[in-house]
Amino acid sequence: MRIRYKKWARPELEASKFYIDEPDKVKGKWKKQFEHAEQPLHIELGCGKGQFMAQVALANQNINYVAIDLVDAMLGLAKRNIEQAYEKANVEIKNILLTRFDIERILLILDRQDEVERIYINFCNPWPRGKHRKKRLTHSIQLEKYKQFLKNNGEIHLKTDDDELFASSLIYLEESGFEILKKTYDLHHEPIFEKNFETEHEKMFSAQGINIKACVAKLK
Repeated sequence: MRIRYKKWARPELEASKFYIDEPDKVKGKWKKQFEHAEQPLHIELGCGKGQFMAQVALANQNINYVAIDLVDAMLGLAKRNIEQAYEKANVEIKNILLTRFDIERILLILDRQDEVERIYINFCNPWPRGKHRKKRLTHSIQLEKYKQFLKNNGEIHLKTDDDELFASSLIYLEESGFEILKKTYDLHHEPIFEKNFETEHEKMFSAQGINIKACVAKLK
């Protein structure tokens, strides 16, 4: 999703207590960046404006979260949305970290010592053209990278509006050694999550009458 440049985003991020500006320097040490380092670590790849992260992290204070995106403007909006949600709940932000990085190069910032237990991929770019499909966040090339820092029995939670991306992602996951635990082609009428935290895209696509596809896959 394209977004206009926001000159305030970079200064606000650099001043934020929950933003990591040089994530490569904390590779293998992500848990230590949190006040409660003993808590499980979950990550969101492509956090966008942060609506999902603001909800899921606030509802699960016993889990630490890292939200990754490549665009300063997105991360700036995510920061503000998270702050607003936590302020409204009168809760201090202790279990979220934001960082800017290219997910295609994610092994430069995460490794097995980080012991990630869950990866969220919400409404990623479907890259429909054949020559671009390797850029998909769910492509086998990327899944092999995730396996380098995802714990055994760790999970990937995927949501998308795109039928072809979803069908291909199920194949990618199984070919890469993941077990599909749950799947649905209509999430809002066939829930597979204990609680579904809707993203901005999810609300938009649902309003257009597009079914939301979702799955949970476990690393064997």
